[in-house]
Amino acid sequence: MPVKAGIVITGNEVLNSTIRDENGPWLSKELSDLGVDVDSKIVVPDELEAIESALGYLAARGVDLIVTTGGLGPTADDKTAEAVAGFAHLDLRVDRAMEEKIGAILKRYASARGVDLPGDGLNEANRKQALVPEGATPLDPIGTAPGLVVPVASGPLVIVLPGPPRELRPMWEDAKRARPFVDLIARATPLSTFTVRMFGTPESELALGLREIEQSGLDISDLSVTTCLRKGELEIDVRYRDPQREVAEGLREALASRFPKTTFSTDGTGIDEIVAGLLEGRRLAVAESCSAGLLAARIASRPGSSEYFSGGVVSYSNRSKEDLLEVPADLIEREGAVSPAVAEAMARGAIARFEADTSVAITGVAGPGGGTEEKPVGFVCFHAIGTGIGELDLARTIPGDRNDIRERSALVAMHMLRRLLS
Repeated sequence: MPVKAGIVITGNEVLNSTIRDENGPWLSKELSDLGVDVDSKIVVPDELEAIESALGYLAARGVDLIVTTGGLGPTADDKTAEAVAGFAHLDLRVDRAMEEKIGAILKRYASARGVDLPGDGLNEANRKQALVPEGATPLDPIGTAPGLVVPVASGPLVIVLPGPPRELRPMWEDAKRARPFVDLIARATPLSTFTVRMFGTPESELALGLREIEQSGLDISDLSVTTCLRKGELEIDVRYRDPQREVAEGLREALASRFPKTTFSTDGTGIDEIVAGLLEGRRLAVAESCSAGLLAARIASRPGSSEYFSGGVVSYSNRSKEDLLEVPADLIEREGAVSPAVAEAMARGAIARFEADTSVAITGVAGPGGGTEEKPVGFVCFHAIGTGIGELDLARTIPGDRNDIRERSALVAMHMLRRLLS
């Protein structure tokens, strides 16, 4: 049986979205990399009953491991250690060695700030952090809050970690070295994974394709297959253990075979890396209107992009199209600034201005105003040129709000470069 885990994130600030949860996704990946299946992830308020209920729910789900984050500070609303002790039916005791460590940390903090602490430097609120369930292994604090590794009789192992990511992540490394955790992970079987990426395949069409692949005789029921649409790209993550390797590879091949025109990566490589490789030995220039530099920023974000990226022009106004890219004024007047003809002229102007051999241009209506019946909000025109290769043009209406349209326009331009250079 695979090792299963649950994650409990505590904190009203996370529940109310005052702060974004960074720990849950990070821990999920860490556990998956160790071969542990993450069964559930629960966010609860800073309430004793809510935390205990979450622990009980996960135990009833049959998980082998529970990882909690947050609720280990000195204030009254930090109740995770107490909740875990109650769940495990263990008494809380002050760990004198940990009490001294916390006291030394607090004294250093106070000294650095020129503040005098009362008495021995530990008031009752901070002594609270040194309470440890009987039989648990305390983890040295990174800030002032120690963590805990708590074995539960006839129940899951519980690892209690602080909330701030800068404290949680190094403490997680300490927790992984604790003997109960080492013994548990020894039972886990490694998980392998790969990602297939598509551009232009609707989720409904992919769902139909997966059903047809199963109906053709490939039993993928033992694989973990998840799909996610990200800004127009479809990601299919496949996780499997060694006995399912042949089936997983069969699924990878079947997806690429069934969607040959839209599958652009079967090993997880992203579009930015693919385009960078295809541009080797070439010089690229870009011309942008509605995307206003998002494409150039995306290209230049990769280290080494200066080897192939000459530069770009943000020609937002008609006058800038004329002056910077030598787009004829009568062409703009006749066809409109958002038109295939103007996109082509912008691409040619970018090649001339930067002495490049490859270019792509974007011009469109990002909204929320400015749309017409003929050219509604989201209507965007693209043109890509590769000297000695050929040209591509595209006009399409991109859904979403202003930011969506601008970001997806840059993504479409990247895929046009991929198609052109391939």
